[in-house]
Amino acid sequence: MASGKRKIENGADAMSSPLKQARADSSAAAELKTADELSAPLVDGAGGDSITCLHEVSYPENYEMPEKAEPLLNKKPAKEYPFTLDPFQREAIKCLEAGESVLVSAHTSAGKTVVAEYAIAMSLRDKQRVVYTSPIKALSNQKFREMTEEFSDVGLMTGDVTIAPNASCLVMTTEILRSMQYRGSEVMREVAWIIFDEVHYMRDRERGVVWEESIVMAPKNARFVFLSATVPNAREFSEWVAKVHKQPCHIVYTDYRPTPLQHYVFPMGGDGLYLVVDEKSTFREDSFQKAVNAVSETPNKETGKWQKGPTRGKETAGPSDIFKIVKMIMQRQYDPVIVFSFSKRDCEVQAMQMEKLDLNNDDEKKLVDQIFWSAMDCLSEDDKKLPQVSKLLPWLKQGIGVHHSGLLPILKEVIEILFQEGLVKCLFATETFSIGLNMPAKTVVFTGVRKFDGDKFRWLSGGEYIQMSGRAGRRGLDDRGICILMLDEKLEPPVAKAMVKGSADPLNSAFHLSYNMLINQMRSEESDPEALLRQSFFQFQADRALPKLEKRLKELEEERNSLVIEGEEELKSYFALIEQWREMKSSIRDIAFAPRYALPFLQPGRIVRVLSDEDNDDEELSIGTTIKGYWGVIVNFEKVATATKDFVEEEDGRSAPEPKYMVDVLINSVTKDENSRRKTARPVAMDSPGEPVVTAVPLSQLESLSAVRIYIPKDLRPIEAREKCKKTVLEVLRRFPDGIQLLDPEDDMQVDSKAYKKVTRRLEAVEKMIADHPVASSPSITSRLKILQKKNKLTLSIRAARTEVRAASTLVFKDELKSRRRVLRKLGYATVDGVVEMKGRVACEISSADEIVLTELIFGGNFKELSSEQLVAVLSCFVWQEKSKNAPKLREDLSGPYTQLRDVARRVGKAQLDSKMSIDVELYVTSFRPDIMEVAYAWASGAKFSEIMKMTDTFEGSLIRAFKRLEEVLQQLIVASRSIGATELETKFEDAVVKIKRDIVFAASLYL
Repeated sequence: MASGKRKIENGADAMSSPLKQARADSSAAAELKTADELSAPLVDGAGGDSITCLHEVSYPENYEMPEKAEPLLNKKPAKEYPFTLDPFQREAIKCLEAGESVLVSAHTSAGKTVVAEYAIAMSLRDKQRVVYTSPIKALSNQKFREMTEEFSDVGLMTGDVTIAPNASCLVMTTEILRSMQYRGSEVMREVAWIIFDEVHYMRDRERGVVWEESIVMAPKNARFVFLSATVPNAREFSEWVAKVHKQPCHIVYTDYRPTPLQHYVFPMGGDGLYLVVDEKSTFREDSFQKAVNAVSETPNKETGKWQKGPTRGKETAGPSDIFKIVKMIMQRQYDPVIVFSFSKRDCEVQAMQMEKLDLNNDDEKKLVDQIFWSAMDCLSEDDKKLPQVSKLLPWLKQGIGVHHSGLLPILKEVIEILFQEGLVKCLFATETFSIGLNMPAKTVVFTGVRKFDGDKFRWLSGGEYIQMSGRAGRRGLDDRGICILMLDEKLEPPVAKAMVKGSADPLNSAFHLSYNMLINQMRSEESDPEALLRQSFFQFQADRALPKLEKRLKELEEERNSLVIEGEEELKSYFALIEQWREMKSSIRDIAFAPRYALPFLQPGRIVRVLSDEDNDDEELSIGTTIKGYWGVIVNFEKVATATKDFVEEEDGRSAPEPKYMVDVLINSVTKDENSRRKTARPVAMDSPGEPVVTAVPLSQLESLSAVRIYIPKDLRPIEAREKCKKTVLEVLRRFPDGIQLLDPEDDMQVDSKAYKKVTRRLEAVEKMIADHPVASSPSITSRLKILQKKNKLTLSIRAARTEVRAASTLVFKDELKSRRRVLRKLGYATVDGVVEMKGRVACEISSADEIVLTELIFGGNFKELSSEQLVAVLSCFVWQEKSKNAPKLREDLSGPYTQLRDVARRVGKAQLDSKMSIDVELYVTSFRPDIMEVAYAWASGAKFSEIMKMTDTFEGSLIRAFKRLEEVLQQLIVASRSIGATELETKFEDAVVKIKRDIVFAASLYL
């Protein structure tokens, strides 16, 4: 892949055409041209900071550059702007006018929309068709409204709404684009330009694959405009597009922020802000350290140990902190402010704490009331009385808003409109508010630095922080944007730096296979699943990694081959004996430290040796050496509850559950892992520099107990008390230069288990074999053993590297593709020759729910006997993913159909398992959640929305989203039934749509 690259700065001469660049060598091995080779940097004549952007081009292999580019100056601009364009906007527009694809990678609010608007204006000028795609329906609606005001010939297709489908410019979700591609829609034959907004969404775990499919399957004569937040691997993405579509793809990349940001830290429980990153992007280490030190430390009053979690949720810290910050922001006129939380409930709790703040005057209150009720006019009288509607209005009048996915869509939109009009001064929002919607504020506040990502709580990534903090600072209104990070736990400078000064997250593929994709590919004449896999960004990234992996493998092999050991075979047998000896020592320790033997000796003050959990490569490998450990003093021990039970064998042969114990030990330590949630200890030798702290270790981590006990004070919280204990231990170690006397397991601890005696006898035999071994007396034995150990480690690394190379050299997902094809054959969706059967024709129409289980239910006749209401209830199990705490018990006429659904799901799961798919059948079955079956049944039966809300503890918005997705699934089932001539089913599905598509659930968007 050949590329050209140059740096453009704010200056008139930067307008030279990208196609006039030095002709880059188009062979695959061509290197990037440097910025100097391509154009001299130009400086902003105004004397301020220069606004720079980087312009690169990726060419496909063997690409022949056109001899002469058509001069762009002769063309009348498709659209003119009342302001001076930034260099990145000008460069991108020139690429468009040259008829070549471009990826614009720039910060939030930098002005990427200008490029999209120009592409549309240019297409309309040249009588071409253009498609604009966005990741979410709400954003599509908003963009449709904006574009309709700007251009006349605009249509909208989101699945929920279709307006003017024959328009020259079509706004749609990426899912709609993909389904049009599979259906071979006429639009796809006519489209000249496709704009992918927020293309970094491609890394989304669930939906990212839709972007990849759409890009790969796009018409070969189409050109692209990709709009993205800053991504460090933009070049890799453009090279992939150039390769797949055999056309040049430009990257116009800018790190420029129209409004610079200042980042502050507010320590919870504190009362001041600390500037940690200034507007010139300088990280202030000293200021950050002061902020961290101000975070209240709450050691356990018994032991002096650090708390395991943050102080969040403690009554002392919560309400006052957020109230203090918002009040301070208002007093300093830093509003409007967006306060980001990572939970819907937190947003509402925090908004409630603003009771005493009134941010709007009387005229603004009247205006809020007027806008609010004119928006609610489309609702029925009952819906206007919903608790969420009545709860939000008083907040909105105060100038306080809430924005999260649990809100009624109409309320979300009215809050967005009020925020844009400056009538909401403080908005409590979840992360989704930072995606797509162009609604900047002057200030952004983060109420926490951790988020739950579906698996675990983790630090915010640099990319997530950049995305949300990018909302701070309004272009042309603010001279700087302000970000405030509320800190409620210890955070090391490198972690903070990675967050507030980190780079954006790379754009990595989230490609995965689905049956719908596979059947659609098999069904389409021009497509084939292997070709799609081969052209995916996932495969492209894997192929790129291969040379590096091969190089690493070669280096490892060369390093191993360079290690020559005299008498290697004899040494290997000696090494194996030592390993055996160490394992036996470990087994003896495990038996001796079983609770029944060890607990009587865990008195406070006993000197104990704690095993290190570090790598022990530097340890001498010879008889008599044990695993690395550190001396400490026992303070206390306690029994702990565990998720799993280990069983130990009793003397009579029976198994009994083994309880778990944690021992509090005072050890000398240095601060551990900078990513650690709390201040934990890495043990070091007693005579090393460090601070004595009390840390909890599992009983199994004790290596030996000494016969010596020392006096320890009752209160170990003061550092002086702990230092005194440390000095006493050092004095004991000094008095016993040959080693402290240890408790003997048999004589002192009364260990009399058969297993202990058996291992001890074997240990003695192994020790004799080691002593008699021919290499035992060799003077260089220690150094030779170390080389052998290094060689063994290298062998393991080589094995792992070979596996990686093998995986990278073959087609990714190849095995999964075979397994999925097996499943389709087994269940009758396709023949051995890959011909799609009737079942397959149904499954390929279903993309919003589990296509295989739904198809099995259709062909199994499970829907025939059900009423429309029961049908809606059963289908709700396919679209509901949230956990509900108190889901009502299922009535009889719903529990039967639900049991049938589970049976079908279990059969499908087993078919996948038999076809060598990696699947947990029971987990798969329970993924069909019955939590809202009763609610869905009541709604389809004509109940009011206020009535069904009393049946569940879930958020209104979550329920509406589920019903909308349910309608989407029903529409797909209507098309699927029609495709096989099942008119009775088609009528039933249509009737179900009529019953659920009403009132507030399907209220029209305010943007339309």
